[in-house]
Amino acid sequence: MAEPMLELVGVTAGYGRSTVLFDVDVSVPKGGAAAVMGHNGAGKTTLLRVAVGLIPVKSGTVLLDGEDVTKMRPNRRVRKGLGYVPQGQLCFPQMTTMENLQLVSNVRSEIDEVLDTFPALTGLLSRPAGLLSGGQRQQLAIARTLLGKPRLLILDEPTEGIQPNVVAEIEEVIVELTARGDFTVLLVEQHVGFALRSTDQYYVMESGRITGSGAGGENSLDEVRAAMAV
Repeated sequence: MAEPMLELVGVTAGYGRSTVLFDVDVSVPKGGAAAVMGHNGAGKTTLLRVAVGLIPVKSGTVLLDGEDVTKMRPNRRVRKGLGYVPQGQLCFPQMTTMENLQLVSNVRSEIDEVLDTFPALTGLLSRPAGLLSGGQRQQLAIARTLLGKPRLLILDEPTEGIQPNVVAEIEEVIVELTARGDFTVLLVEQHVGFALRSTDQYYVMESGRITGSGAGGENSLDEVRAAMAV
């Protein structure tokens, strides 16, 4: 089994006095992809925010490529290879697509490389990002994060509110990135079919606890749906 790129070990965390995660264990293999699934309010986004360093843990450990980063600030985790695309297709709406990308890199060859990954953006470089469709904004958000050259990409609900053809394109990108063998993906997703097709491993969360886990792939579809129906 591949070494883990990201591990959350016995993590308990929350907001102020409110605890949201209870003794959570999640491991994402280096060069692979894992999905965390569950209903709204299960604690999925909180788990990602802990991994990124936006929420401190009350107890437990966060390991990034074997290094204890539990108390490390988010910007330092980014320098160590973590990339985060939060929920909501975030962009700078008054800036063009190209200007959004140039916030991360002005190197044209690097921009061309991410445009090869998301070719639909190529004809939209002069368009204000606020005029893009939801799917196009999501592709822009991922492309902008990839310009930072992460080794671990964390995606929060990447298919939320976007059209099916773009869902298929994002799925293809995740598969292609992890097929390189040196790139790791962790995603939170409610679209069960997409999550299982895109990943090697899954976790099911309920009320801040991991209640199920197993291998990815569509053979696990009924198993995951049953776990989420409990």
